[in-house]
Amino acid sequence: MTRLRLFLLATAAIPLSALPLSAQEAADIVTLDTVTLRSTYDTEGTGSYTTDFISVGDKDTRSFREIPQSTTVVTRERLDDGNYTSLDTALREAPGVYVLSNDDGRSSLYSRGFEFDSLYLNGLPTPLSSIYGTQPDMATVDHIEILRGPSGLFGGAGEPAGAINMRLKQPQDVAAFAVNGTVGTWNTRRIEGDVTGPLNDSGTVRGRVVGAWGDRDSWVDEVDNGVGVLYTALAIDLTPETTASFAINHRSRDITPFNGLPTDEDGNLLDLDRSTFTGAEWNDFDNNVTDYIAEVEHQLEGGGHLKFSALYSNAEVDFFYANAGSPAAADGTVNGLAWLRRSYDQDALSLDAHLSKPFDVMGRDSNVILGMDWHRYESDLYEARGRISGSFDLSDWNADIPRPDAPFTSRTEGETTQYGLYGQWRVKPADSFTVVAGGRLSWYDGTATTTILASGEAEVSETDESGEFTPYLGLIYDLDDRSSLYASYTEIFQPQSGTDISNDLLEPRTGQQVELGYKAQLAAGLNATAALFHLRDKNRAVSDLSNPGFALAQGEATVQGLELEATGNLAPNWELSAGYTYTDTDFENTETAAGSEFYTPQHMLQLWTKYRFDQPGWEGLSIGGGIRAFSDFRNIARTSAGSTTIEAPGYAVADLMASYDITDTVTATLNVNNLFDKTYYERVGGTSVFNFYGAPRNVSLRIGARF
Repeated sequence: MTRLRLFLLATAAIPLSALPLSAQEAADIVTLDTVTLRSTYDTEGTGSYTTDFISVGDKDTRSFREIPQSTTVVTRERLDDGNYTSLDTALREAPGVYVLSNDDGRSSLYSRGFEFDSLYLNGLPTPLSSIYGTQPDMATVDHIEILRGPSGLFGGAGEPAGAINMRLKQPQDVAAFAVNGTVGTWNTRRIEGDVTGPLNDSGTVRGRVVGAWGDRDSWVDEVDNGVGVLYTALAIDLTPETTASFAINHRSRDITPFNGLPTDEDGNLLDLDRSTFTGAEWNDFDNNVTDYIAEVEHQLEGGGHLKFSALYSNAEVDFFYANAGSPAAADGTVNGLAWLRRSYDQDALSLDAHLSKPFDVMGRDSNVILGMDWHRYESDLYEARGRISGSFDLSDWNADIPRPDAPFTSRTEGETTQYGLYGQWRVKPADSFTVVAGGRLSWYDGTATTTILASGEAEVSETDESGEFTPYLGLIYDLDDRSSLYASYTEIFQPQSGTDISNDLLEPRTGQQVELGYKAQLAAGLNATAALFHLRDKNRAVSDLSNPGFALAQGEATVQGLELEATGNLAPNWELSAGYTYTDTDFENTETAAGSEFYTPQHMLQLWTKYRFDQPGWEGLSIGGGIRAFSDFRNIARTSAGSTTIEAPGYAVADLMASYDITDTVTATLNVNNLFDKTYYERVGGTSVFNFYGAPRNVSLRIGARF
């Protein structure tokens, strides 16, 4: 399998990167920021912080007013202005999203109180697990689409956080080349290259290659983060109505990881230097992730389309690291280190086939989507864990710690299969009123077998759900040509492996949300949203105190709140991305639940704006800046010994950027993050790990050229 993946990568890259351009194609080379994009909803080259069309939450590309849920788009322009290179850094200023920081590419992503557990690439899902660092690099991405709240109609099983869809860069029919280089604080170095264009005279065959390499140290001692990326894409117009697309997206990470600081024995955060490292110098994390995407889309006569899509993803991850093994004692020391070693291999295959077709119902506009999908995930995990004894001083940490002999002690093999049938009917019973109704039937089967390698003893856990129905209902009322009111009811389910006293599997968790909102597309090009939501997560597993070893599906979480967002053009040359989120989280009957209860900040403000000067003498200069402000947040860490609440105060951080067009093809961009060098905790976790300071002030300079 490894040889096959390497062969596919090589054969896809060779024709796209080495094929010579014809004289006519060479003459047609233009800059990336002026190409005419084939897709109506790609954002590259638009210079905007918003887009008229999105696809998340649907199988068609639609106006954001046609999606009766809260959505956000992070465009290519916004990614470039922030110099964002990983998904977690890109979403730190995305309205309604909270990032629990870790190493770049390994952070947890939250919305409405829940963690995203899957990621969509061009509309197809693949598992997302922060510990394995599988997030794509931003060099390959055109834009990011975020849907907040349950997305079970087209997603099947999952968490009620919503959906993140990443639209990868597409091959273009005019030749273009771009290269970017970045240097910055903590020995940051990064280079990107991007070439696209037609591969034949008619432009019916188009290709694209993107490559990136980066490495940087950290404000934390010993920590290093390296990444390598190769992306190749090919599009072929089989007929004027039918296009086949293929892409391979490979990335690798080489990290010296850091798992955060401990608290004191009462769960209070410590006042330590931000450079404090609590691991071993041999801490290491390596992964290789490759996605293979194939799509065939046929445009139907009279409108609509038929589409077949496939995504195969493989992730190979190896890590071995140590971290503080206890809370800090009164003298500032921790008692021992805890270490964890894992070797993880995951294969994920997702298939989707659907039909979208408009038609009239008694003279009224209507559209139907009918489809089926099939997903299979296989994983193989080898693990060992243990402790290193000793007393370690937090104020004078010695990372020169002998590496333990750590043969694997357990193996967990997982298999999950999910398939479903879905349908959506969109109809306008009146000119200003749209009803969106849908439903899904899902079948889900999962098995995990954990084997103790020394004894061969195995334990099997299973999940099984048949014919699980997920409804969907949305109502949209157009106030005028630019604004709408909407209401929606959405659901999602998540199977559970626990059993009750009768050895019956627990009922699946169900996420149910009601949302009311207002959306407007203002004349200047500004998209605005206001939303109220009420979300319930029911049937959460809790321990059966009367029958130890068994569980009850009696836990519940309620999350409700308000979201306000505005993105796009405030005025000519003036871009805005702004959002305010109020979230109230309440966990019920979960005192005996395992794990943690994380409370996202009740108030979140994410604001960024940029102005491009066109006045004489100022042409080519852009100035931007933003604020990220969050109220207090906390985590309740539960163990067999009880629970500890860890709280962090709110904080506000300011960032600045400036860019200047040195020539028509060369631009310099300067970013300053945490302008006032504020010291603050950005994440809280347990009493021994996962408490992280935010980054100190840092500066980066990017020089980009487009030809």
